Amino acid sequence: MWIRGLGCSFPAPSVDQPDAADQVCRLLPFPDPEQKRLRAVFRRTGVKKRHSVQVSPDGTFALYPSARDLDDRGPTTEERLAWYEREAGPLAVRAAEAAIGEAGVDPASFTHLTTVSCTGFAAPGVDADLAGALGLPAGLSRTHIGFVGCHGALTGLRTARAFAESGGRALMVAVELCSLHFQYPWSFDNVVANALFADGAAAVVAEPGTGPWTVAACGSHVFPDSREAMTWNVTDHGFTLTLSPKVPSLIETGLRPWVEEFLGAQGLALGDVRSFAVHPGGPKILDSVEEALSMPPDSLAVSRKVLAEYGNMSSPTVLVILERMRRRDAPLPCLALAFGPGLTAEAALII
Repeated sequence: MWIRGLGCSFPAPSVDQPDAADQVCRLLPFPDPEQKRLRAVFRRTGVKKRHSVQVSPDGTFALYPSARDLDDRGPTTEERLAWYEREAGPLAVRAAEAAIGEAGVDPASFTHLTTVSCTGFAAPGVDADLAGALGLPAGLSRTHIGFVGCHGALTGLRTARAFAESGGRALMVAVELCSLHFQYPWSFDNVVANALFADGAAAVVAEPGTGPWTVAACGSHVFPDSREAMTWNVTDHGFTLTLSPKVPSLIETGLRPWVEEFLGAQGLALGDVRSFAVHPGGPKILDSVEEALSMPPDSLAVSRKVLAEYGNMSSPTVLVILERMRRRDAPLPCLALAFGPGLTAEAALII
């Protein structure tokens, strides 16, 4: 399967990272020591600015009122998902239009649609929004991949590849509105998530056969004894993330053997890979991948640049990295990697 078109979209409003830290400190009545720790975390993320559907034109957070006290949990999940139902579809449509425009294909020619999202639920959902706005055929085969976390787009790419190789033309769209799950209570996990995550969408037009940027193989791996290392849960006040400090060490010790096995099945060694598209779950994740795979300097420069300019948008982020690498004619083969709850890794080999 080859990637005939790839497009991205982001909400128009953005917020600079120092301004975001200022707003969080105004919203939440943390004592001065906690506010200083919060600002330090925001600085260390490597993020310079982020886009969000709930940033007002004046740069303030439209969805979130100031906390009444330290027990305030913020808007209910129902209130947050109302924003998702309103905003996710249009953002996904813009990414799909960009991918279809690059591919130069008729929307009526698609046989399969795969959607990916872990930050909201609605039915009819984003797939119905896409079908109606783009003029996709009524007999379209639709598949939704939900709640799998940051590796979701590579799971979606694997699914689109299977559809394309059966002779169809597939559209895959990943859309996430992570900012809708901003958490009020003080905890290290909440501070990190509030400092990293952002909103965005990306789409791929997948064709059977081979061409520029062919997805030659896909793989998945669950790290042993890692079930609680990263979790993503629904609560009454949004979805909450937990991150174990063990995640970097799990990657450093467990990633290379699996990657070498995955590449070996394709007749390649790690040294044959000429570029990497690694989802930037955070700077420590990127550092751990570099360490595990003994990467040359600047191998993940594009991943770090996307993190700085857009933050962690969850599933679409790795596709944004791939889109930038395609535009720059990055050398192939390229190995794409992303991580999510489980702890799970997904890979795509692009040649």
